[in-house]
Amino acid sequence: MSTLEKKGPAIIITISILVPLVVVLLMLMPERYNFLGVESGLFPLFHAVINGMTALLLFTGFRLIKTGNKTAHRKVMTTAFVLSAIFLVSYVISKISNEPVPYPEDASFRFVYLFILLTHIVLSGIILPLVLYTMYFAWTQKFEKHKKIARWTFPIWMYVAITGVLVYLFMYPYY
Repeated sequence: MSTLEKKGPAIIITISILVPLVVVLLMLMPERYNFLGVESGLFPLFHAVINGMTALLLFTGFRLIKTGNKTAHRKVMTTAFVLSAIFLVSYVISKISNEPVPYPEDASFRFVYLFILLTHIVLSGIILPLVLYTMYFAWTQKFEKHKKIARWTFPIWMYVAITGVLVYLFMYPYY
């Protein structure tokens, strides 16, 4: 049994607990530290682009595996994973750097926005361990387990990526 097979689940569980905890703590910080000097409006645009690219890659990876192109599927899904990791690091930096921008109380479609935002946030917390386990099973060549969990991971990850773009579009006038 390789080191990855031995330590993988413990690492996944640790990351899956620490990341959401860190994000929540950063959101509750009383003061922000914009150590990169990036304007607050640039982060949401960057995040929307990353989410959009991730959604396109997820769709492409889905089509590739359905046509039996496992090598291309692996490359595309690994790229989606890397983009999501970049997103996560950037998101944490944005929470350190910028005050949250609220959606106005009197804005049109507030209920729709809040529904999309709430489901996006909840599923964002769920998707991290799902993606990590899906990738872990692929890396350790446990393809039956990979396939079984990917059936859940794919639609949730796709939803999170697409709603990430939608949240940006709703918030665009207020950045």
